[in-house]
Amino acid sequence: MTITYDPAHAIPRPARWEVLYRSSGPFWDGVAAGKLLLQRCTSCGRWLTPPRPMCPGCQSRDHEWVPASGHGTVHSFVTYRRSPHPAFVAPYTVVLVELEEGPRLISNVVGVTPEDVAIGMAVDVVFANVADDFTLFQFRPAGQ
Repeated sequence: MTITYDPAHAIPRPARWEVLYRSSGPFWDGVAAGKLLLQRCTSCGRWLTPPRPMCPGCQSRDHEWVPASGHGTVHSFVTYRRSPHPAFVAPYTVVLVELEEGPRLISNVVGVTPEDVAIGMAVDVVFANVADDFTLFQFRPAGQ
C-alpha cells in the first residue's frame, strides 16, 4: 500500500520550513539526494532532532551532519481514516520510528496495509519523489 496524493491539491511542503528554520535545510537537501542525514552536536554528541541551531544539552552551536542507516523500528503509529488535508487520500498510516542511531522521526509507512503495521516492526527508509521538485522520506517494512 502506498499513500495516494490527490493531484488537484498541492502537497504541503515541510522543506519550505527552511525559510523560517534554516537549520533544517541540510536535512531536506539530504532527503532530496536520497540520503537520511541527522544533526549531531560535536561538543557533547547529542542528536539534534528536529534540527536546531543550538544544542539543548550543552548550548553549543557546533554540530555536524551524519548519514543515518535508515533502519529502525516502529515505536508508535496512527492510521488516518479521514484525511487532515485534501492532498492526502485516506486511509494511510503515520509512524514514529526509532532509528538504530537513537533519534525518532515521524513519517508515513508504505508497502503495508494499515492493519499490518505493528509496534516493534522493523522498517527501512525510502525516498519518494512526490512532485517534480519535492522528495519525502518514508518508511517501509524491512526487507521489502
